[in-house]
Amino acid sequence: MFNKIVIFGVGLIGGSFALALKNAGAVKHVVGIGRTSASLERAKALGIIDEIGASIPDALKGADLVLIATPVAQTEAILASIQAHLEPGTIVTDAGSTKADVVAAARAAMGEKIAQFIPAHPIAGRESNGPGAAIPDLYQGKKVVLTPLTENSSGDLERVMFAWKLCGAVIHRLSAEEHDRVFAAVSHLPHLLAYALVDDIARKPHAELLFQFAASGFRDFTRIAGSSPEMWRDISMANQTALLAELDAYITQLNGIRALLAAQNGPGLEAVYANAQRARQNWMSSIEAAEKARKEGGD
Repeated sequence: MFNKIVIFGVGLIGGSFALALKNAGAVKHVVGIGRTSASLERAKALGIIDEIGASIPDALKGADLVLIATPVAQTEAILASIQAHLEPGTIVTDAGSTKADVVAAARAAMGEKIAQFIPAHPIAGRESNGPGAAIPDLYQGKKVVLTPLTENSSGDLERVMFAWKLCGAVIHRLSAEEHDRVFAAVSHLPHLLAYALVDDIARKPHAELLFQFAASGFRDFTRIAGSSPEMWRDISMANQTALLAELDAYITQLNGIRALLAAQNGPGLEAVYANAQRARQNWMSSIEAAEKARKEGGD
């Protein structure tokens, strides 16, 4: 499907994309571009990329697809650096966890070539980072959200969708604004909470004792606090408005639970816990049903 793909950021997300397409036999040559030579050399040694981009003009020459898989704050600078060197048939997409800011960055940097940029967000990850964390099946059965621009051609959109499908992903579409509201609630807020809890425990004078007795519940709740601080700093700042709204709503919820606890209102606490349990069980059941349908060839 692709003769040449260029990936900015060859860590978990970009590296797994390359490995998945290689496993599918869908790409002949992958060029990697990044900030550190050590990371790029590691990606090449692992077979994630075939070539380290010596310069942007050389890297982009004859490229079918460019994936930007870096922290979102770098997106505009990268787009600005490649704009003049993009060939007419080259499609550019990204893997950023926020979309309204990415779209604004693309419009500022791409100019008359904006139609060549298709925003995307793969909903997959691990708590580890770097090329060594990349795996070919990271996107199997995972959602990828596209937030297409009105300027995008149907043909280019289909190619980006097909690339993600070759990685095993399930494609969804949202507007950029709707995407950011949704993920502020179900992704960005949970990461903020996990970081906050671990930071709070680590700053206590008896932190060593607390971590000594932390078990699977603490491990599961805080797993995502092992993710890249730089990436999640950028996501938090980029989606500030929606994240603040979700954080305020969560603080209100916590204050309500605190009031129940202070009043020794056991039935009230149990009602909150039971409602949360039912909602989570229903969510898990829907995930299991969707996974079963996918394996059986359903939609």
